[in-house]
Amino acid sequence: MTVRQQPLHAPPILFAHRGASAHERENTLAAFGRAIELGATGIESDVWITSDGVAVLDHDGTIGTLRKRPISACRRDELPDHIPTLDQLYDLIGADVHLSLDLKDPEALDAVLLSARRVGAAARLWLCFHEWTALAEWRDRAHDVRLVDSTRLRSMERGPERRAAQLRAAGIDAVNLHQSEWTGGNVAVFHRFGRFALGWDAQFDRLIERLLHMGLDGVYSNHVDRLTESAAPYV
Repeated sequence: MTVRQQPLHAPPILFAHRGASAHERENTLAAFGRAIELGATGIESDVWITSDGVAVLDHDGTIGTLRKRPISACRRDELPDHIPTLDQLYDLIGADVHLSLDLKDPEALDAVLLSARRVGAAARLWLCFHEWTALAEWRDRAHDVRLVDSTRLRSMERGPERRAAQLRAAGIDAVNLHQSEWTGGNVAVFHRFGRFALGWDAQFDRLIERLLHMGLDGVYSNHVDRLTESAAPYV
């Protein structure tokens, strides 16, 4: 391995992707609870807003099989029981666990902020979106949470260094890339601009170790048991 780099966020955050999704049904209270039992220090999920203004957690954002309906067109009481609300998740995990939310519907932003602030968890909320310019527009509204640019290298028209500079200027805290796109050099670039480096889809022991050795500030995995065991020397 190359020389070990230190993370900006120490210790690095161990995010359970959609909860302990290799162990329980994804994005359910059972998966989130299991993740905490296995030692995750962060939870990841996807958030939508119902027609009656409730922030709920689901990946696809639709219900039904033959005739699918978007969650945005449904009331909370019309959703299947396995889809939890964000408030239910916070009631389960409290304010001390990091929470990374993929904002699938921008209309959910205010409800998400309200839920996080209700329990004093805003400082540990990592709000992810695929358009950094939109994140920049939300900075004032979301002044007390971490904003995360979820992107790919091919979307950085002028390269990682330019993107890192743009994120710093806009007050966006972090960048989240697929694990295959992280190198020690890319981590160093974003750290030089004071931006946190997050990596998703880390499913195997050696890969998790490699990412943490590079100095990533947070790693996402479905396999929370592997994540916590591999991360032991780094946390």
